[in-house]
Formats: sequence, structure tokens, C-alpha cells
Amino acid sequence: MLFEQIETACINDDEIPWVPFTPYSEKVFVKYFKLDPVRGETIALLRAPAAGQMPVHHHTGTVIVYTVQGQWKYLEHGWVARKGSVVYEVAGSTHTPQAIPGDEDIVTLNIIQGELLFMNEARQVIAIENWRSGWERYAAYCKANGLEPRDLTAFA
Repeated sequence: MLFEQIETACINDDEIPWVPFTPYSEKVFVKYFKLDPVRGETIALLRAPAAGQMPVHHHTGTVIVYTVQGQWKYLEHGWVARKGSVVYEVAGSTHTPQAIPGDEDIVTLNIIQGELLFMNEARQVIAIENWRSGWERYAAYCKANGLEPRDLTAFA
């Protein structure tokens, strides 16, 4: 059976490059660990400066965010996520991420199911992020920098 052929695997942080989160920002970086076309899931680190704001986005699936360092919030909520906190975002939610100024960059581990729909001020969809756009960004970065891309859909 197929599931018997799947092995436990480990991807080390230093084996994956930080990729600029273009076209949204040259200052925000993503490190993709898993891009799952079957479940529509992305597992990635996100690194952002300790100042600024990302565009409002809508989740079609659930998102779990673990804060590794720094602090951030959503404009729509009163809480602040700090090092060690876990944020659970329900499918169908809409948020505007904002950095809380501090001494260190924000780094989060994100487990994203489904799509992130980036919207403009009129709440019109201007971009869609999912496992496929992550793969395209990662593969283009590897090609432009002479790196051999890993098959992040296999997690091996």
C-alpha cells in the first residue's frame, strides 16, 4: 500500500533558503518546508521586519501560527502574539497582520490549509497564495540563484 511507503522525514532549517515574499515585499522572507498539493497545505517559516504591515487577507482553510521570535498582531483583534504563542485562525477569517515594533525580526512557523486571498481596501481579491504559488516562488528563487530545488511536495 502507498501509505506503507511513506517514511518519517526530517528537513533541517539550514537546508532550505529564505525566499523573498515577492511580489508583496522584498523585506519579508519565507522558508518553505512542505507544500502539499493533496491536502492544499503549506508549512513554512515567515520572517518579517519588526515594523510594518502586510495586506489584509482571507483564509479559505485553517491556519496555525507559532511565534518563534518578535511580536505581532492583527488590527482586527486586541491580543498580541509574542514568542511562544500559538494563534489558531479559523477557515473563513479575515485579518490584517501588523508588526509590533521591537528589537528583533518577527519569525513565525505557519501551517496553512487552503488559500490566502490578499485583498485591497475595497475587499476585492488581488492575489491568491497557496501551495502552488509557494512552489513557483521557491522554484524561481532556486533557479535564479543556481540552487537545486528540493521536492517539497514529498517531504523527504
